[in-house]
Amino acid sequence: MNSTVRFDHTAISDAEFIQFQKLIFQIAGINLSDGKKVLLVGRLNQRLRHLGFQTFGQYYRHVTSAENRQERQMMVDLLTTNETYFFREPKHFDFLREVATARRSAASFRVWSAASSSGEEAYSVAMVLADVLGGNAWEVVGTDISERVLQKARIGHYSLERANHIPERLLKKYCLKGTGRHDGTLLVSRELRDRVEFRPSNLMAPEKGLGQFDVIFLRNVMIYFDNETKRKVVSNLLPYLKSDGYFVIGHSESLTGVTDELAPLRPTIYRRPHLCR
Repeated sequence: MNSTVRFDHTAISDAEFIQFQKLIFQIAGINLSDGKKVLLVGRLNQRLRHLGFQTFGQYYRHVTSAENRQERQMMVDLLTTNETYFFREPKHFDFLREVATARRSAASFRVWSAASSSGEEAYSVAMVLADVLGGNAWEVVGTDISERVLQKARIGHYSLERANHIPERLLKKYCLKGTGRHDGTLLVSRELRDRVEFRPSNLMAPEKGLGQFDVIFLRNVMIYFDNETKRKVVSNLLPYLKSDGYFVIGHSESLTGVTDELAPLRPTIYRRPHLCR
C-alpha cells in the first residue's frame, strides 16, 4: 500500500487563508493581501507534505498549538523572507559615507539594519564604515524576525549575482571570490563578519538592550504594513535612534502620516524635525 500523502497544493479554502492572514499579521504585522494566496500556498506546501497534513486547516491547528513554537517560527521564516542584494538603493550608502566621514572623530558609530533579511544590507553598511572609519569604534547590528535568514547572514556566503552593485574596490577589499565547488560565489571577509552582529528581533516588539544608533535603516519592509502597523513599528524604533541620528526608508516608502517625530531631510532620509529646518 502506498502511504504517500496525495495533496492538492491549490486546495486552500478562503476560510483557511483568512486564518493565516490573521496569524501572520498578529505575529509580524504583515498584511497578506488576498492576492498573496498563491504565494502562501507555494511557500507552505512543502511543510504540509513533510508533516503529512492534507489540509491547510490541519497545519494551522498544528502551528498555533503552544507546543509547536519551532514550527511556528518555520512558518514565519517561509512567509517573511524577502529577496535583497548588496548596495540596494546606492544613494543611501553615499549618504552613509557622508555621515560616517563627518562623525569620524566620534567615540563610536553605530548603524542598525532593522530588517536585515539575509544580511546583504548590513554587510553593505559595514563595507562603507570599514572603508571610512577603518579601525575606529564602529558597529553594525542586523536584526530580522526570521531565524533562517539570520543563519545565512552570519555565514556571509552569497551568489556573485547578488554582488553586481558592490563597488569594485570594496568587492576586492572585503570579499573573497569562491573557487572550485564554490565558483560563482563570494564570502564576506572575516574582518567584516566580525564587526557585524546579527540578532533575532521582531519589529512589533524590538529586542531590549540594542542601544542607540547614529543611523537606522528600515527599508523596503513597510510596504507590507498597513498604516496603523507602520505607526507602531516606527514608534517602536525611535527610542533606539540618537537625538541627532538619521532614519532611512526605502524609495517606495514614506513616513507621511506615520509619525510627526521625524521630518524629511531629503527624500527617504529623516531626522528629528528641529534638525531639518
